[in-house]
Amino acid sequence: MNKDWHELVSRPQHRVNTEKDVFVGMRDGVRVAVDIYRPDANVKVPALLGISPYGKDVQKLPIFEYPTDRDLGNGGIEAGDTEYFVSRGYAHVIAEARGTGASEGSYGVFTGKEQQDGYDLVEWIAKQPWCDGNVGMLGMSYFGMIQLLVAAQNPPHLKAIFPVDAATDMYRHWAYHGGILHLSFLATWWDSSLVVNSAKRADLPPAELKAIVENLLDDPDVRCHPRLYKTLRWPQKNPHLFDVLIHPFDGPYYWERSACSKFGKINIPCHLLSRWSAPYIHLPGAFSAYGQINAPRKLMITVPESGVGFSRPWHENHDIVLRWYDHWLKGIDTGVMDEPPITILVQGSNQWRHENEWPLARTHWTRLYLGAQGRLKDELPGWNERPDGFTNAVGLQPGGKVPSLRYATEALAADTEVTGPIALYLFAAISSADTNWIVEINDVDADGTETRVSIGWLKASHRELDQSRSKPYKPYHPHTGAIPVDPGRVYEYAIEICDTSYVFKAAHRLQLVVKAQDAPWEGTSYIYRLSNHLSASRETRHTIYHKPEFPSHLLLPVVPGHG
Repeated sequence: MNKDWHELVSRPQHRVNTEKDVFVGMRDGVRVAVDIYRPDANVKVPALLGISPYGKDVQKLPIFEYPTDRDLGNGGIEAGDTEYFVSRGYAHVIAEARGTGASEGSYGVFTGKEQQDGYDLVEWIAKQPWCDGNVGMLGMSYFGMIQLLVAAQNPPHLKAIFPVDAATDMYRHWAYHGGILHLSFLATWWDSSLVVNSAKRADLPPAELKAIVENLLDDPDVRCHPRLYKTLRWPQKNPHLFDVLIHPFDGPYYWERSACSKFGKINIPCHLLSRWSAPYIHLPGAFSAYGQINAPRKLMITVPESGVGFSRPWHENHDIVLRWYDHWLKGIDTGVMDEPPITILVQGSNQWRHENEWPLARTHWTRLYLGAQGRLKDELPGWNERPDGFTNAVGLQPGGKVPSLRYATEALAADTEVTGPIALYLFAAISSADTNWIVEINDVDADGTETRVSIGWLKASHRELDQSRSKPYKPYHPHTGAIPVDPGRVYEYAIEICDTSYVFKAAHRLQLVVKAQDAPWEGTSYIYRLSNHLSASRETRHTIYHKPEFPSHLLLPVVPGHG
């Protein structure tokens, strides 16, 4: 294609006509409230649907152009810029999920009924006199996650989707990272939703539920965290956190709500977009969906203008969305399917690049072994190397330093690109019955400044591997139960570290950090402060081994071509 695709997409030519508080009947009689924004002209147009519990009116409030920040009040404003798309010939329909806002029914966080509502809304929209029968979906985060779930319902008039920052595994991406409770996010997320009527918990018999709650109330970690204790005693204050607490293992509760359990049912074109700064919830979902959906699909991973999260309402991506929907909903040849399926912004070099597969076929899988004196090297450790250790800090005071071990390479002789999934194989012993492993990959410059590149997690009692689903660079843990840990015994912990693409500059060092807890004041961004985990209430000694029989090592996807 000779023309720049920006010259081929729809141009703004319409004003916005608004219909507020339209009620749409669902198959079970519940009415869902929607706002409809469409061109102020007598034309039939494609429509873009957004669904969330955040309130449809909130999506149209004036906002600051900053990343997500609850203090600025723009959390949840994720439906997209209505005027941008309506002016270019699309209808934008924003729905309040059942049980939220003005919608009837009960809300239960991505329940099967909510997914069916998406089907019913798509088909209702397609029949409206202002719609040409072609429907897509629009929005990021929650708005993106529901797109995949609705696509798996196969509504006939849903022709394509564009999930932005969409988690796909409600256990691993949302609730429990490596089996560790995603505390700070879950403790605050419910407050951003406009829930009027919460669904009752019907998946557990009353006697079983009572026993689970009583056991949790006696858990030392819970008793050291008043918010969790209160949630278990008074679940109506945060029903979703309560549900997560009583479901500590992967299973039907999460499978119902997870797109990853339904990828095989998705057969329409799908464009996935996320950011390298989103390992806590969103980024893993993009790679999971791209690797498992068997339909026309694209993947783009970028770095937002802010360097942290997308601005609201994420204007920086709207032209990409428009290009996609102009192709699939309007039949305009924008060239979007002529390019390789993957587009990434390589951090460090800040260069855009197209790729054909993930992981990259040209990857040089490289082992870096942990060694004495904090070394990270490509040689096996010596037979007489002594182990390293640290003890977690119980009751860590605000601003306190989290105990950890750090391992780093020598200063790099040349620029080194790491692009793809990463895994850590850690041989370690602990002095108690369980612990959390939290590991980070950092870039350390010549002045010693550390920049976080990626992160991974694993609860020690969740170390079981599903060998049939694991790959050396992507260990897979079923998380369907806890396996006891014998204090003092050395185990191998295979820890998945989120995919990345990063060029470590010459004279910099690649660093591995191993710790057992995080803290709200760690990191420089709001995203990191939002994504901390439940720490252990007991003191535990952590001992890491590195010798020939215990070869603790990183498996890195080094890409040739730099240096």
